[in-house]
Parts: sequence; structure tokens; C-alpha cells
Amino acid sequence: MEYISKEDLRALIAQWFQEDIGDGDHTSLSSIPAEAEGCQQLIIKDEGVLAGVEVAAEVIDFFDPTLRVEWLLKDGTHVKKGDIAFRVYGKVRSLLQVERTMLNIMQRMSGIATMAAYYQSLVAGTGCTILDTRKTTPGLRMLEKEAVRIGGAHNHRIGLFDMILLKDNHVDFAGGTAAAIRRAKEYCKEKGKDLKIEIEVRNQQEVEAALAEGGVDRIMLDNYTPAATREAVRYIREHSPKGHVDWSDKVPNWKKAVPGYIEIESSGGITEKTLRDYANCGVDFISVGALTHSFKCLDMSFKAVK
Repeated sequence: MEYISKEDLRALIAQWFQEDIGDGDHTSLSSIPAEAEGCQQLIIKDEGVLAGVEVAAEVIDFFDPTLRVEWLLKDGTHVKKGDIAFRVYGKVRSLLQVERTMLNIMQRMSGIATMAAYYQSLVAGTGCTILDTRKTTPGLRMLEKEAVRIGGAHNHRIGLFDMILLKDNHVDFAGGTAAAIRRAKEYCKEKGKDLKIEIEVRNQQEVEAALAEGGVDRIMLDNYTPAATREAVRYIREHSPKGHVDWSDKVPNWKKAVPGYIEIESSGGITEKTLRDYANCGVDFISVGALTHSFKCLDMSFKAVK
């Protein structure tokens, strides 16, 4: 996993088990003999993209290293109802206590991965990439971001530390678009920070101010209509510092060869019904908060094998 170390993940897992088990799983302790052994298997009950297998491995190993796992499917696999992802053998008490924690994270991550794959499929062939946002569950951001990647979409910034994103409130408090960009550039120079700078714009005047000030890597068109987006994209391409680029005829990765290329992102109020309309306007990215706040968990269960 790219964004979380094994040590940090295991610290999270410890919290999850403390939350669920507390001073003991008294149901299992009272009904299952300590020496009893058995097998449970993870059964997929819906169609989607499997995610969280690597996390499940850590959950199982953390709780009881003596449990043995037969891995059948890996992260990123497109699954359907009836598929078996893996089987776990060992102490029945351990199997029962691992079950809910492992299922919770796998269902959540698989739901996000499934939604990410679906949204990315809606813009296939347009050259546009779907991004997530910071609208994640506190404490689970790194795993939710990982699930987005497993599903085939991409990550926006991870947090407030790895990119400068000047949003409407920053612009208003800073005294305008140009002033906000200028301060961001000065800050990076003073602090020796090599951070990308993105500016959110709300109208044509802010687009013009951003281009006139210069120094931004990406412009975010916030709450634009598709028609307004198309015009904004055309204007940015024609007035960017390096001159006009014929974005309408672009091919994959062509922009990497264009010095000073300014990326364009659409955001705000975009649904699955309008997603392709925006992608066809020539934007590079569309950020979708729904990937991590409005997904449906992928249905699965961890059942005993008799």
C-alpha cells in the first residue's frame, strides 16, 4: 500500500479490535471450546471490484498469526456473486472474532473501488481522469484513497500538506485570485517547498486573473455548467503562458510534451449523468467527492465451511 506503513496500519487495527472486542468476545468464549478448529471463507454476494485483501491479511495476522489463509483472489479483481476471495483455517474463536472487523474494512474498500471503476468507465476514451477528494472518513483516509486507486481512478492531494489548493475562502481572505497565487509562490520560495499550486476559480474574471499572475499548475473550474466549462477550457488553452494548444485533437499523454501546460479540473455538482459531458469539454480531471462519501458497500460474508 502506497500511503500507509505496516506499522501505522497495525496501530489502526489494534484500535479496531479494541473498539469491537473490549474485554472479550463473551459470546464466542462462552459457546466455543478453546481447542475447536475450523474454516471460514469470504463469499462475494454482489458484482464489483474487490479491495482490502492486503488489509485483511494484516487484520488476520495481527489477531492470530496461527491462522492459515488460502488466497484465491487479489485486490482489483472484478468479482461477481458466488466468488470466493479466500479461506481461513484455524481456531474457531479467532475466526469469529476477526470476522466483523475484517468484513467492515473489505466491504467499505470494495464499495469505493467499485464506484471508482464505474466513474472512470463513464469517461473512457475522453482523456479525462477521475479524482477523489479529502471528503473521507477520519482515520480511514489512507485506506479509502488506496481503494480509489485499486478501482482505477486516481488520488487528488492526500491532505493539506502535499499540495497547495487555493479555494474560494483562501482567495477571499487573501484579497483576490492574484494575491492568493502570489502569496503561495512566495511561501514556496521562502520555505523551499516544491509543491504544485492549484487555484479554484468561479468566473471568467478569476480565470483571467490566474493566467495573468501565472505560476499555477492547475486551474479548478468550480460549479461551472458544461457550456461554461467548454468556453473556459478553450480560453485557458488559448491564453496560457506557452500559447495555444489544440486540446480538441489530443491523444493520450500528449500534454507531457507541452512545456508550461496548465492542467484543468472540473469540480462541484457533477453527477454520473453529467460526468461525460464535462469530460468531453477537454478537462484533464474531474474530482468527485462521492467516491468516498456516497458509495455503497460491496456485499460479502464470511461463512463457516462445514
